[in-house]
Amino acid sequence: MSDLDLTIACQAYDRVQALQSGEVTVEGCRARVLTLRAEEIFARAYADAPFDVTELSMSSHLLMVARGIASAYVAIPVFPSRMFRHSAIYIRTDRGIERPDDLIGRTVGVPEYQMTAALWARGMLSDEYGVAAASIRWRTGGLDESGRQEKFGLTFGDTVEVAPIAADQTLSAMLAAGELDALVTARAPSCYRPGSSAVARLFEDYRAAEEAYFRRTRLFPIMHVIGVRRMLVDRHPWLPAALVKAFDEAKRRCLQAMHDVGAVSAMLPWLGDDLARTVAVMGKDYWPYGVPANREALEAMVRYSHEQGLSPRRLALEELFAPGTLG
Repeated sequence: MSDLDLTIACQAYDRVQALQSGEVTVEGCRARVLTLRAEEIFARAYADAPFDVTELSMSSHLLMVARGIASAYVAIPVFPSRMFRHSAIYIRTDRGIERPDDLIGRTVGVPEYQMTAALWARGMLSDEYGVAAASIRWRTGGLDESGRQEKFGLTFGDTVEVAPIAADQTLSAMLAAGELDALVTARAPSCYRPGSSAVARLFEDYRAAEEAYFRRTRLFPIMHVIGVRRMLVDRHPWLPAALVKAFDEAKRRCLQAMHDVGAVSAMLPWLGDDLARTVAVMGKDYWPYGVPANREALEAMVRYSHEQGLSPRRLALEELFAPGTLG
């Protein structure tokens, strides 16, 4: 039987580099890895699904399953992008916002209400500081380029106030002009400059806040997930498990290379020290794949999506991933 040809689209993360180079292969497959920016991958995957295997937004995946929105992809529990999001909250310094609960009753911008970074930031604010999503007025639109809209034509009921900004406006400009009190965004807005007197991060020492958050909650936020073309999964039931195995092996080799501090694998002079600090806080297996090791984080996301008005119901984890990949 001939090998299955696969096109895999994923950002050029170090943890997929061994797949990209061919050092790690997917059993029974000839894989071609396309390295594109995640934003481009998402736009194409949700538009016409040109990839066999693709990186997807985890929040988008949750709400699509919960809302019954047709998807060409079924997910496997591989999470190539994870990031704490205390650093994603920017505030006007002239509004008396000194603590997270000062955001209650404010008008806060976000590129898309459904985006995963915002899902986690809102969940953290609610769980840790009592700032419910419904206690904030949300405004959506482009960060530094105008015209961005919510995916899937999402609308929201009375649970939470979400409204788009004008088509020719940007969130960064509105924050700079004082038309917004704060902003939640995965990328720093152009109006933010360290040391600026007008715009600052809510958590200036965000690494300390994020480390403390992990120690309390054991949650390492999941941003993206890998999806496999549903038609291929139906035809080749062995494929999801083979992909999980390959992605996991690529990640293992990446971590092994990082520990070789005699020749650092990233352009970070103190990579060894930073790795040691991370392991001290989070443990040796700090970037796990699979459902069992990520159950608490996944259950938190399911709860957040429902609480924040994205998912109409609480999903079971078994609904989220391909059969044979839950163990």
